[in-house]
This record gives sequence, C-alpha cells and structure tokens, in this order.
Amino acid sequence: MKDIKSRIKALKDSKNALILAHNYQAIEIQDLADYRGDSLQLAVLSARLDNPLIVFCGVRFMAETAAILNPKSKILLPVQDAGCPMADMITGEQLRTFKQTHPGSTVVCYVNSTVEVKAESDICCTSSNAVKVIQSVPIGHTVLFVPDRNLGSWAAKQTGRKVITWDGYCPVHQWGFSSEDIIRMRAQYPHYQLLAHPECDPEIVDQADEVMSTGGMMNYVKAHDKVIIATETGLTEYMQHIYPEKSIVTLSPKAVCADMKKTRLEDVLAALEHEQYEIQVPQEIARKAKISIDRMLELS
Repeated sequence: MKDIKSRIKALKDSKNALILAHNYQAIEIQDLADYRGDSLQLAVLSARLDNPLIVFCGVRFMAETAAILNPKSKILLPVQDAGCPMADMITGEQLRTFKQTHPGSTVVCYVNSTVEVKAESDICCTSSNAVKVIQSVPIGHTVLFVPDRNLGSWAAKQTGRKVITWDGYCPVHQWGFSSEDIIRMRAQYPHYQLLAHPECDPEIVDQADEVMSTGGMMNYVKAHDKVIIATETGLTEYMQHIYPEKSIVTLSPKAVCADMKKTRLEDVLAALEHEQYEIQVPQEIARKAKISIDRMLELS
C-alpha cells in the first residue's frame, strides 16, 4: 500500500496532476486527494484549475461536470463504470417530453444528472444551493425539478414555490434509513444532533435537527461535537478519521453507495500511469450543459 501511494505521488508530481475526491470516497482515497468536497465545492474548484491532468475520484456525472467546466485539462475517472443510479433515472428525451407537458416552466436539474439532462435544463443546482437556485426563478414560474423528488420537494417547502418533481431518487438515501433507526439512535445518543442530507426520504428529513449537504455537514462537525449523520457512510467514516476526539455516528451503516466505493488506490495509480478513462463530452452538448451549470455557479 505504501508503495502504491509513493508511485501515485511520484506520477502526480511528474505529470503536474491533481486528485479530487468526493466526500463519499473511501478514507484512503480522500487522504490521498489534493482536494475533497461535495459536488458544488468540486464544481467550483474544477472551473479554476489549470493542471493538465485531473484524476476525479467520484462518479461519472461529477467528472463530466469537471470536463465541461475545464476543457483544457484532461479529466480522468479512475473506474470507468462508476455511475449514479439517480442520474440514470431520467434521459434527455424524457426531460424534453416533461417540458412539453408543462410549457413555460423553468427546469432546474440536480447536478446528479447526465450531461444530456443538463443540456436540456435552464439552471443546475446542488444540494447545498437548491433553495437559492429555486428562489432565483422569477415568481410565478412553475419549476420542473429533475431528477430527485426528495431534494426537489424539500427545496419547494423552503421556498414556497410551485415545484413539480420528477420521480427519481438516490437509492442509498431513499432506502438506507428508517424512522426505526432514528428512534433507536436518539435513545442511544439522546443529546446528539441529527444531520440529514436532503436526498433522504421526507420522513427522515422531517425528523432531522438540521438538513444540509455533505459540505455543510463537514463545516458543522468542524465546529460541533456529538452528531448523528444521515448520509452515505463515507462521509461519516472520514469525519471520524479526521476528528478522532469527537463523537460522530452514522444513522445507519446500510447507507453505502457501491459506485462511490469502486475506486481503489490501484485504480488511481492505473489512471495516472496510463492516463486512462478520459471523460470527453461532445462539444455541442457540453456547450448547452455549461449554460445551466454557469447559471448555478453565478449564484454560488
């Protein structure tokens, strides 16, 4: 393992490469990364980087977003089939039909979507800025929110706007937690704050003390102790790793994203050695998708 890490560092230095990692990645991947964060943080960062080679440890839609925002860099996804089930729950063609059914609406797409969907949308958002993005839509406009019904419904409640959601969801956040988990963990940790990701089922979100993105959770835990985390376990495990003096527990160990856990150190090494699995987005789709992403970044 030490040898692999040393080879990664040597290649990274010789090729002037950077490694980015999402908060759900395994501890050893996050430890190795130059930068780590949630989708918004990594999108903002990707637009500013000028390194010729970027290894993006996450899933495909994240690497695609980086490739759109930074066409001068070569963006590598270490595991070719690291995808997102939620992103696959709507296609560009389905979104076009959805828009035809609701003419005159404004389409807000969650960043957890394909480039084709982003290209058909008016503005993109992440879990950390969904409320702000919906508030930016002119009053009186109906918002079509794709693909996550849970994030869209939660943001609608925060804004009071009319939002029609697509029936998509993250399987990890939808099925990874239950009310029974909350009852059990609150009994075991009575003075802890429950932080929930807005992708969670409404019955979980409604019982949380705070609702926030993974980046928001990182900031919260930096300043607080005694928390129960309702999101993918990678974030909880990493926070336990960097804050061993604090008490940070997961609401349920079942909340594991198999795609996020596909990336191993060996995959990062292979990506750097062979510069393999470059993410390339067709120029016209990238141009249209960038419009919706740029509109989001203007609000961030």
